[in-house]
Amino acid sequence: MAEKKMSLSRRNHLKSLLLQIGQSMLEEEAQDTEREKMKYIDERCPRLFIPAGCTQDLQELCRKLHKQIDLVDEERYDTAIKVTKSNKEIDDLKVMVQDLKGKFKKPALKRVRMSADAMLAALLGSKHKVSLDLRANLKQVKKEVKEEEKQTGDWRKTIEDKSGMDGRKKMFETEA
Repeated sequence: MAEKKMSLSRRNHLKSLLLQIGQSMLEEEAQDTEREKMKYIDERCPRLFIPAGCTQDLQELCRKLHKQIDLVDEERYDTAIKVTKSNKEIDDLKVMVQDLKGKFKKPALKRVRMSADAMLAALLGSKHKVSLDLRANLKQVKKEVKEEEKQTGDWRKTIEDKSGMDGRKKMFETEA
């Protein structure tokens, strides 16, 4: 089925209608919350009647207000304790879930000596048999003996040659 494409002007018109409807719904919701807030305040905080003149009536009103404040403070404290207790339970449950998922500390691995062939066999499986001789791929180099090593020879002979006056003359002649 081929889907019919909507024209650009129709799409913009529908989009603007949706935005208007959403805006009106948000305004209604804000008004409802404001009404609920005022209703709650009227229930919890009745209008204050202040008697004019008599100090005894004012003292009675103050005592009544202090009792109400104490009750509200106790409720606030109780709810704060309940919240902290439930937060601690939530944290404990999170830790238990993590433990059940299997995120444990990985143990330190032991070093295992393996040859290159054994490692390839372990990685590739027994199907692929690859022989890897690392020394076979190295370049062959012949070791040449340096001329200085040939000339020095045995150390005893060189000491005997340098001993005496003739040896000292040779030393000075070669150095100079």
